[in-house]
Amino acid sequence: MDWKDALGSLLQEGNLPEGEPDTPETKAEPTDSKTVQKTPVHVLIEKKGRAGKTATIVEGFECADEALQEVARQLKRKLGVGGSARGREILIQGNMLSKVKDALVDMGYKVKG
Repeated sequence: MDWKDALGSLLQEGNLPEGEPDTPETKAEPTDSKTVQKTPVHVLIEKKGRAGKTATIVEGFECADEALQEVARQLKRKLGVGGSARGREILIQGNMLSKVKDALVDMGYKVKG
């Protein structure tokens, strides 16, 4: 007897065990499908205190640290640069102002700066 025969006999007898209902897994999406957060993030270029090196700073995030780390990881991977995320801001190495703005808009953030 193979599994198909066993299943058929269980169906005929009505002795199928109760299982969990099939529910499709859905990702948690923001209520507004176009934006991730209501307030805009600010993107600016900074050279001060960095030994003359330029950095792109993104500030104004209202998300948890884990979500901020994920956004930073996606930005760094998409732009092919280094950077970090701490204290509700993301630091991207180099002058990447327009590329960071475009990437954040693609991710669903409102951008100013």
